[in-house]
Amino acid sequence: MPVDSDDTLREILEGDTIAVVGLSSTPGKAAHDIPAYMREQGYEVIPINPYADEIFGREPYDSLAEVDEEIDIVDVFRPTDEVPEIVDGALDRDDAGTVWLQLGITHDEAGERVEAVGRNFVQDRCLKVEHERLFE
Repeated sequence: MPVDSDDTLREILEGDTIAVVGLSSTPGKAAHDIPAYMREQGYEVIPINPYADEIFGREPYDSLAEVDEEIDIVDVFRPTDEVPEIVDGALDRDDAGTVWLQLGITHDEAGERVEAVGRNFVQDRCLKVEHERLFE
């Protein structure tokens, strides 16, 4: 069952590093502005977008597998049908303790796989909205 406890959401948001799959280089899009807000709050945001040359002054990674930094949260801004493959990438890592599907994105089966290995799964919630609600 996806995380719905405020206490658990707070614990998740106490992490430092968010890998954003589908981070957009276009200001005005949610997939750009929400990670930008999280950066402003002090989070390290790792861009994952194989089609962009630079986002937030960084060269984006093509996939989670290429990221050599520690990740606390994998935040997903991709269509639902891509979620299982993204979850595979998150589960191949030892560090990604949470898979977070942004508002409007759900995938119960993928969530069950995440939870089966003892990790947190959040779906259909906005990182920015939850951060503002819980910390501001």
